[in-house]
Amino acid sequence: MAGASFLSTVRQPPAPPPPLLAPRGSASSVSSPARRHAHILVCCHATAQEEPVRFRRRDLIGGCLTTAIGLELVEGSTGFTGVATAADLIERRQRSEFQSSIKSTLATAITAKKELIPSLLTLALNDAMTYDKATKSGGPNGSVRLRPENSGLSAAVDLLVEAKKEIDSYSKGGPIAFADLIQFAAQSALKLTFVDAAIAKCGGNEEKGRTLYSAYGSNGQWGLFDKLFGRQDTQEPDPEGRVPDWSKASVQEMKDKFVAVGLGPRQLAVMSVFLGPDQAATEERLIADKDCRPWVEKYQRSRETVSRTDYEVDLITTLTKLSSLGQKINYEAYTYPKQKIDLGKLKL
Repeated sequence: MAGASFLSTVRQPPAPPPPLLAPRGSASSVSSPARRHAHILVCCHATAQEEPVRFRRRDLIGGCLTTAIGLELVEGSTGFTGVATAADLIERRQRSEFQSSIKSTLATAITAKKELIPSLLTLALNDAMTYDKATKSGGPNGSVRLRPENSGLSAAVDLLVEAKKEIDSYSKGGPIAFADLIQFAAQSALKLTFVDAAIAKCGGNEEKGRTLYSAYGSNGQWGLFDKLFGRQDTQEPDPEGRVPDWSKASVQEMKDKFVAVGLGPRQLAVMSVFLGPDQAATEERLIADKDCRPWVEKYQRSRETVSRTDYEVDLITTLTKLSSLGQKINYEAYTYPKQKIDLGKLKL
C-alpha cells in the first residue's frame, strides 16, 4: 500500500535543472503554481509496500476530500506563510489535549447513566435549533439550560453540571462553556450508541464489538466537529417558541423548523434519534411523510449493514452543521501560556 503524508499526495519526478539562459517565451518562463506560491512549503514522504491500494467511502470523505479542500484554501490564500508559528502549534496541542480529557470525562459520566442519552441528544438539538437566520441570533450558545420549556431535560443538565465541575478543575485555560459542553456531550452520547450497535451486531460480545467499530466505525469523521471548539455562552435565554415540542409537533412542523435553519427532510430523517427516547416510534411517524420516507428507509437499511456508513456519516455531518449555527468560534479558547524555561539554569 502506498502511503503519503499531506500537504501534497502527488509524487512528482524530480524536475530537471533549468538552463542557464532560458530563451524568451520558452516553457521555463511560464509561471507555475509552485512559482506563484514559492513561500508554500509542501512536504511529502511515501512508503512502498506490496499491498494493493484500497479506498472506502469514509476514507474519501474524511481524508482526501478534507485534504483537497485544505489545498484549495492554501492555494487561494495570499497570506499563507507555509510555516506555522510555534505558538500556533502549542495552542493546537493544548486544545487537543483538553478535548481528549473532556471526552474521557463525558464518556465516563454518560456510560454510568446511559438512560440519559436521549435527553442529552435532545438537549443539544434544542440548543442549536433556536437559531434564527433573519436576525442571526440563537444557535448553540448554552441558553437551553436557561429556558423553562426544557425542564423535562433537567436530569441531563444536572449530569453536565457535575461533569463541568470536574472539567473546570483540571482546565488550564478557564472554565468550559456550556455551549461547548452540551455539543460535546451529544458527540460522546452518539459515539456510545454507535459502539453499542456494533456490540449488538457481535451478539453482545463487547470486545468483538469494539473491534468491529474500530475497523468499520465512523470515528474519523469527527474531524470538522472537533475543530468547532470555542463557542461562547449567552447569559440570557433565547426567546421561547423557537423550538417545538418534538413529541407533540406534527411532521410538517418538524420539517418547517428544519428548513428554517437551512436543513431538510433528509437531515430530519437522520436526526430521528435526537427527537425522543424511542427512535423507532419517531421513524414510524416520519415514514408516513412522502418527503421523509425515502430517507428513513435509506438509514434503516444502512443501520443493518456492518459498517453503517451512510447513516453514521450523514448523522455526524448534520450534527456538525447544527452545532455551529450562528456561532463565531474562538479558536484561541482554552489555551494558556506555556511555562517559560530559564535557559541560564539548564545544565548542558
